Formats: sequence, C-alpha cells, structure tokens
Amino acid sequence: MVALIDACRCGEIDATPFVISNRADAAGLDRARERGVEAIVIPSRGISRDEHEKQIISKLHSRQADVVCLAGYMRLLGPSLVNEFRGRILNIHPSLLPAFPGLDAQRQALEYGVKFSGCTVHFVDDGLDSGPIILQAVVPVYDDDFEETLASRILSQEHKLYKEAVNIVLSGKYRIEGRRVIRDNRGVDFSPRKT
Repeated sequence: MVALIDACRCGEIDATPFVISNRADAAGLDRARERGVEAIVIPSRGISRDEHEKQIISKLHSRQADVVCLAGYMRLLGPSLVNEFRGRILNIHPSLLPAFPGLDAQRQALEYGVKFSGCTVHFVDDGLDSGPIILQAVVPVYDDDFEETLASRILSQEHKLYKEAVNIVLSGKYRIEGRRVIRDNRGVDFSPRKT
C-alpha cells in the first residue's frame, strides 16, 4: 500500500489515493496519514458482510474511485462489492498464481519444494486469488531460503509490479479474453470511467 501511495505522490501513478480499512488498528492507516492521505475506518464487527460492503461501496462512490487496490486486506470480498467494481478491483498475491493461493504462500512454496516463486497482480473475482492475471514476477527460491528471506525478495518485486499493473488498468490499454489479460496498444480504451 505504501509503495502505491508513494507512486501516486511522486507522479508514477496518476491517481489520488485514499485508504479504507475494516480495522482501526491497521498499521496502514497510520502510514497513509503520515503521507497526507485520507485514511478511513469502516468497522466490520457486528454487521453482516453485505452491510459492511454496502458502506465500502458508498464510500468508494463518494470518492469517485476508478480502481480499488487491495493490500493486506485479509477478507474475501463478497458478491456486492465484487459485482459493483468488477474488472476494477486488483489484488497482489505473493506467489505465481494459480499456485499457492490463500494464506502462507511462501511456506506453501517452500514445503512444496518449488525452485521459483514470485508474485501476481490479478483482478478480483468471486473466488480466492482466482481472477484473471494482469502481471507476474518470478523470484528464485534458494536451497537455504526460509519464509522470511523468500518473502523479502518477493516483496521487493511486489512494489514494482503493483505500480505497473495499476498503470496498465488506468491506461485502459488491455482487454480480458476468458482468463487472459492482454495488453492492447492499439489505442482502444478499455479503462474504467475516468474522472
């Protein structure tokens, strides 16, 4: 999240960020506020998922959000939010999807014995880390790796990859065919509405 905020602040991404969290104690809220970015808490405790997502949708519309970028949001999105912003919600995951979805991707990769892992930016759909893949970056897995060393190398790639994926989506120069996200440089605008 911080890498995306910083990219917006220095002009690498042409957008005005704001942050929404369901947890008042989320460290990202303070990091956003330290950078002068609006940080909003919409608590999820004690209300239904649907009601919580309606509140998020209302806030996103009030800010005229074009793209929603998940970062550290550890809840599956429900159908109301996914459907409202379908094709405009991005997530980053620390594996080469479809391998090792869900939690503890680095541990899963090490236990499986893969020689390469990495990260994936994908569109969010109704499943767990199952949406069409926008970009991926490959990271080698070394014989002496443990979760923290692998996670650190993947994180450095995540910071680069997420910015690039957001710019692709904002540019509108892509199309989705089935499960494939294809970059399109023919000047056809497939982007979400622009403000």
